[in-house]
Amino acid sequence: MHIKQFAAKYNLSTDTLRYYEKEGLLNPSKQDNGYRVYDVTCEHKIKFILVLKQVGFTLQEIKQLLLLEQKPTSDSCNQETVQLFLAKIAHIEQQLFFYQQALQSLQLTQTLMAEGKYAENKLVIGSLIEDMYNKLQEGSVHHETT
Repeated sequence: MHIKQFAAKYNLSTDTLRYYEKEGLLNPSKQDNGYRVYDVTCEHKIKFILVLKQVGFTLQEIKQLLLLEQKPTSDSCNQETVQLFLAKIAHIEQQLFFYQQALQSLQLTQTLMAEGKYAENKLVIGSLIEDMYNKLQEGSVHHETT
């Protein structure tokens, strides 16, 4: 299929697809007239890209995984992939922990407000926000060092 149909099918812009191609993430074939043709391999790759992006992988990490996938299976290739996954798993676990705490804080705040107890618990709510901010900062520092 051509770029417009491929973009529409996956709810992406043609600019995004061209960018992915420029970055080496997608490799559509080109017809003599220069039109890009997206085949089944491109469809598998775009699904891979979209899922990993949703999980939190960067385009650079996705590119690394796609490059590793093209290499022959080896211990070093497996170890490199495992290390990348371990780092991503740790980051996702950290995000989950943050969102669980944030959810509990929001639920408590919503309950206090629904019961008309916002004013008397304003300091508690402020403290919850401060705690979430501190956890967010800890996560940002940890993510930058991994």
